[in-house]
Amino acid sequence: MPAPLPLHLLAVTALVGTGGAQVRVAPALASSSSIRGRVELRRVSPPVEPRVAVSELGMPAPRDLPDRRRSVVYLETAPRGAFEDAERPRATLDQRNQTFVPYVLAVVVGTTVDFPNNDRTYHNVFSFSKARRFDLGRYGRGESKSIRFDEPGVVRVFCEIHSHMSAFVLVFAHRYFAVTDAEGRYHIDDVPPGTYTVVAWTDGEAREARAVRVPEGGGPVELDFAPN
Repeated sequence: MPAPLPLHLLAVTALVGTGGAQVRVAPALASSSSIRGRVELRRVSPPVEPRVAVSELGMPAPRDLPDRRRSVVYLETAPRGAFEDAERPRATLDQRNQTFVPYVLAVVVGTTVDFPNNDRTYHNVFSFSKARRFDLGRYGRGESKSIRFDEPGVVRVFCEIHSHMSAFVLVFAHRYFAVTDAEGRYHIDDVPPGTYTVVAWTDGEAREARAVRVPEGGGPVELDFAPN
């Protein structure tokens, strides 16, 4: 089972990462800086092998592999002013080729996540996670259902029909986080001056934490991770 989200994330309002893409939802702060860098993963969990359904014997359905190399990088504690955002965006966790896309979705508290089904088969999205427990029931291609995430924490998402399908939704209560891109790079914008602990989270656990000082006057601060 994946490790629970550390308690400091409960003070974690928002860049929304969707498969490495980031959407700004707050205006830039004067004399603020960005924290940017790269997460170089040395250990990646293998994908779960799917069970072959009787209907697929001799003609298996197309499947994709989840992108388990995406990390979420975030500040351990929120700076002053982190709770001033009023906008609550929407995000999407797609279902296609019997895979949740993206494998890791990071959102702010109050975000509504859409779960569209773009497969030829039925899906049944559910979670038993403490931060958000739900069961969307079975629905077919072209249909979509939604869930609003109102509590911070890690939500592990599964499909009741396809046991190999899973994903993570990380729900933060501040906006200082980012999802890495395909090359492991990230950037967290509009960080006020100060000293912070920055955490790199990958595939169910916080892998590495590092201290960083953001100076007065703005500009980027480089911070790389190489978790075991």
